[in-house]
Parts: sequence; C-alpha cells; structure tokens
Amino acid sequence: APKPPDDEPPPDRQISLTDPDSRLMRRSDAHEFRQAYNAQAVVCAEGSQLIVTTDVVATSADAPSFASTVLSMENTIGLPKTVLADTGYASGQAVRKLREKGIDPLVAIGRPCARRPYDFRPRPAEREPRRITEPWRLAMKDRLETTEAGDLYRLRKQTVEPVFGIIKSIMGFRRFSLRGLAKVTTEWTLVALA
Repeated sequence: APKPPDDEPPPDRQISLTDPDSRLMRRSDAHEFRQAYNAQAVVCAEGSQLIVTTDVVATSADAPSFASTVLSMENTIGLPKTVLADTGYASGQAVRKLREKGIDPLVAIGRPCARRPYDFRPRPAEREPRRITEPWRLAMKDRLETTEAGDLYRLRKQTVEPVFGIIKSIMGFRRFSLRGLAKVTTEWTLVALA
C-alpha cells in the first residue's frame, strides 16, 4: 500500500551547493547523471527554423512544461495553429490545455520502430510492447497514421532537430556558464536569439 512521503529527505539525496536550482538528470538509461537544466525551444516549422519561444526547467521530463512553454507565446507573437512534439512531450493534460486554446497538437505516442536501423549493438532481451490504453493516446496514434498528419509531423525532424544541432555543433554551446534558474533562463534566451 502507498505510504505518505517522509518530511525529511533521505541521507543519500544529493544537492548541488553551488547551484541548488539545478537537478540531477540523465538523457537515458545509457548515460551518466549530471547536474543540469532542461532547455526547451519552440521552433517555427514553416521553413525559417526561427526559435519563437524558450523555457528552462529543472526537471528531466519534457511533458510537464509542454503546454506552458507553448502558451507563453499567447501575449507576445500569438499562438500557433498546430504544434508538433516528440514522444517525450506526450501528456494528456498538456494536450487538453492546448486544445482548449484552439491549438492542434500532434504528439508522437511511441517510436515507429523498436530499434534505429543503424544501431549495431547487441539486441536487448525481447520485451512485450507497451500497451496503449488511454483514449487520447489511441486517438493521437490513429491520427498520426493518416497521411496528412504523418506528413505534417515529419516536419518536426527537419525543423527543431537542426536548430539544436546548430546550437551544439556550430555555436559550440553545450553547457551553461551561469548558475541559478533565472540566470540560466537569460543565458538560454541569448543563445536562442543568436
């Protein structure tokens, strides 16, 4: 049975004394833990690759900040008609909030194939595929399998991924120089402007 959380943090819980706003994160099970922030960017998919808004959060999950990042454009440049997002942003609550504002979210529900075709590592033990049971996920999956939505969703790879590639490889920005969420947010905004 579930039990209430302890009021005291466990003794093995770590905190950064130089940047208490940051959190321990890792990209995947195959990567190491790092004291980090999660930088978000919304990119125009109409060909310009212009970053239209940014956000920085202190959590490794993308989904909790999905709706708030997109909706932050409401009082500046206006809301988009459609939003394309990968499976890390799949959240029923976020999809509902975006739809309430008249935005059509296209969010990937799972990987189209279990392995990347160029992955030459030994195959992991076979597992039963994850079963999708939530109604909004089933509807989104069916919608993304249509030609029109599938073609539109494929634009995500050629719009947002190159932007992060340019920031990391061409500009050489791979880590924040400042500390504290407010300063890191300002630094990320300047990088996005560049």
